[in-house]
Amino acid sequence: MSVADNLAKIEERIQKVCDSTGRKRNEITLMGVSKFVPVSLINEAFQAGVRCFGESRVKEAAEKFEVVENGNQQRFFRLVSPEAHSAEISGAQLHMVGSLQRNKAKQATLLFDCIQSVDRDELILELIKHSLLRDEPLKVLLELHTGEQTKSGFENLDALFKAAELVIGCEKLKPAGLMTMAPYTEDTVLIRSSFKALVKAQKELKRRFPPMDNWACLSMGMSNDFEAAIEEGSTLLRIGSAIFKE
Repeated sequence: MSVADNLAKIEERIQKVCDSTGRKRNEITLMGVSKFVPVSLINEAFQAGVRCFGESRVKEAAEKFEVVENGNQQRFFRLVSPEAHSAEISGAQLHMVGSLQRNKAKQATLLFDCIQSVDRDELILELIKHSLLRDEPLKVLLELHTGEQTKSGFENLDALFKAAELVIGCEKLKPAGLMTMAPYTEDTVLIRSSFKALVKAQKELKRRFPPMDNWACLSMGMSNDFEAAIEEGSTLLRIGSAIFKE
């Protein structure tokens, strides 16, 4: 199966859930999680319509995605392969979805369009410092711990609200929403409980920290559970193996 074939099957599944729940397909962004994926397959996904990619390691992302700025200070990405072949992927977004160490924050701030894995106040302070080097605000998602098997994220709503205040206080950071990782299990009750907790947190953030658009993104759902995530309200799916597997 090619990347395009895999994407076509995923799109069919997404549309089926949208039809059954009354959701609109354009409300949901499909991210290609491209960690450990060669540049050639990333380019195939881009050619097939994927416009959002997620990486888990700063070093690996920097080796594959090169930031290019034209005369109008508009940035886009060029894919660079070890064979020195390159391909422009203008219009694509690059998100950090893995745990981010503080000593990698500067490089991440300059490379990525969005940091999804913002999981502690110390990291926010580091991003605030380095975001001053950017021309446009850096989008961030606050990660909420919603399951026993998740390894990171803010532990409760009070910690989440404190983090939100830090982000809002910096004009170079743009709050964009929330993300979570559901427990990796076949227990659909636990999975849906994780997603419901993120939706509840989003409602509280919208109420306490308007405008509501600041918290519009709900990044939840991966290759094994994205259909349930759509049913529970996800607006961004982080799918890797289902796209890039052979």
